[in-house]
Amino acid sequence: MAPVQPMQPQPMQQSLPPLLLGTYTPKIDAKGRLALPVKLRAQLGDGLIMARGQERCVYLLPQSEFRRIAMQIQRTSMGDKAARDYLRVFLSGAVDQDPDKQGRILIPQMLRDYADLDGDVVVIGVGTRAEIWNAAAWERYLADQEQGYADIADDVLPSVGL
Repeated sequence: MAPVQPMQPQPMQQSLPPLLLGTYTPKIDAKGRLALPVKLRAQLGDGLIMARGQERCVYLLPQSEFRRIAMQIQRTSMGDKAARDYLRVFLSGAVDQDPDKQGRILIPQMLRDYADLDGDVVVIGVGTRAEIWNAAAWERYLADQEQGYADIADDVLPSVGL
């Protein structure tokens, strides 16, 4: 009979959040529906959350990432007025959404108004979230950030080890 080998501890498999990347240019139809790019749709999963984003865009987040962010803000919100204010605006404008069989999501009118979303939009992957931008606003934002992108590289990149 072979000797029994002690079990070796197995490293825990930690579920990594999605890594959303790229720039896409779908259109919003007259009913306010947007066909999510296939690559992003697979990473966002079935249930996703839309919320007001910074710089007048709409955030698209997997439910798990939305919950993580909301809980993190909520931990500090009772004693921090700025966190309370942010949480109120963030959560009051959030809606959950399941893409339909064609992979479309309905962007509520309040979020379309907030981000000035109509026919021409840009969807960008930003790591653990995607953002939906008015196409002209995105082009202005990129143009405004171009020089700053080069200027801050020295400050940001050393902290990530590049």
